[in-house]
Amino acid sequence: MTNWTGVLSLDLEERKGKTVAKNVFFQGAFKVMRPVYHDDTGQVCYYLLNPGGGYLDGDRYQMKITVNEGARVTLTTQSATKVYKTPKDYAYQETEISLKKGSYLEFLPDPLIAYENARYQQKNIVRMESGATFLYTDILTAGWSPSGERFTYDTVQLINEVYLDGELAVFDHIKLTPARQNMAGLGFLEGFTHLGSMIVVSEKTNSGLLDKLYELICSIGSNRIKFGLSKLPVEGFSIRILANSTQIIERVFAECHRLISQEWFDITPRSLRKY
Repeated sequence: MTNWTGVLSLDLEERKGKTVAKNVFFQGAFKVMRPVYHDDTGQVCYYLLNPGGGYLDGDRYQMKITVNEGARVTLTTQSATKVYKTPKDYAYQETEISLKKGSYLEFLPDPLIAYENARYQQKNIVRMESGATFLYTDILTAGWSPSGERFTYDTVQLINEVYLDGELAVFDHIKLTPARQNMAGLGFLEGFTHLGSMIVVSEKTNSGLLDKLYELICSIGSNRIKFGLSKLPVEGFSIRILANSTQIIERVFAECHRLISQEWFDITPRSLRKY
């Protein structure tokens, strides 16, 4: 695939206790804002943005992120990713991430909103070395439609591949096609409208943390959500949440992120909200 609508590349390294960009490149309808340092830990935060305001018919986006040894970075988006109707060809986003030993990346994008007749594919490929830490979240919600129906997008396909020392460690694949699936049925959204996922891969994971996360999620909204917390085949875990609003999933993920940051790094993360 060559005709990219937008391309973005970030190569990050640790320099004197601070994470800085070794190389930055972006072209087309994909940009990155200036780095932000929320505290004195040296961890950098980058906001990604699409100046076009949304993904349209046949759009193609490519992002490549390299986090070198000892570097620490937060990636987030300036706003929700909006996918509008794609009558001729699906919109596609591909992200390749390389994490060297001792690096840390938290990728926390705002929700993905798929509007009426939208077709969207997303693929994240993460290649990690032992000793690296990866934390990722995503939230999927159906956009407004003139008919008022809940699920009017055509297809949303989300693929996550995580390789640890060259071996496939995690493969997560979600494909929703409302016209051909019973979205309220077992194994799909089961009467809910929003879907949230968190994937964490780290050697720091232990059963004590998983117990605390489970108790935390139950205390926030077990009567308003349905969730699962699973240990991965490698050191790490995944969380899946079904809910009826973006806000409750965001709150759960924010509290899980806070707990992880405090347990592993003895820091409290700053809010990334843009409004």
